[in-house]
Amino acid sequence: MPERDPSAVREWLRGIGVLARPLPVFDAWKAPFEPSDLFLAWLAEAVETGVPDPHAMTLSTVDEAGDPDARVLIPKNADASGFQFATHAASPKGVQLAGVPRAALTFYRAEFGRQVRVRGAVVPDAPERSAADFLARGTTARAEALLGRQSRYLSDPDTRDRAPRESLARVEAAPGLVDPAWTLYTVVPDTMEFWQAAVSRVHVRLRYEREPDGWQRRQLWS
Repeated sequence: MPERDPSAVREWLRGIGVLARPLPVFDAWKAPFEPSDLFLAWLAEAVETGVPDPHAMTLSTVDEAGDPDARVLIPKNADASGFQFATHAASPKGVQLAGVPRAALTFYRAEFGRQVRVRGAVVPDAPERSAADFLARGTTARAEALLGRQSRYLSDPDTRDRAPRESLARVEAAPGLVDPAWTLYTVVPDTMEFWQAAVSRVHVRLRYEREPDGWQRRQLWS
């Protein structure tokens, strides 16, 4: 770690090696016409190789002032209809999506030098499907969600220890208990971009753009 000097930190960061490893070759001309097929193929390769948390994604939203916000989530599903995730409607991301129902997703897999970027509208699912997702969560996860206090200020650590125990007791006493504010969302992509890094820095970028007659594939300059 360098001294806390701006120039030293700058040089330190510039000196950290990147892409100094063998990387896959991506032939964009042979990519499938359906972007979800390519996404799942890349995901399967990461899973088979043992990449940690290969499905983790960064969800980016904007608040009422237009300021961006981002956090890492685990998707619930990914197919031709879009990418699903769930959260409490009163959480910051739930509130932001109620105001601006659009989002971006970013998947990054350093081991392969790959990124997948998604942008599109966000649609809440039917209450019964959201309830089914809630009940599919583990007991502790349901108890935590029922607290409904995500991202609020915490002033008393004792309360933080006691409240989950009390909520867990509620779940154990009523296993079918569902928080009506728990919501399953689908990001419906209008663009998906696949980025394959190259040691030569001639990176391959393939963007899928949704048009009235279906997906169009276009390569981009790196």
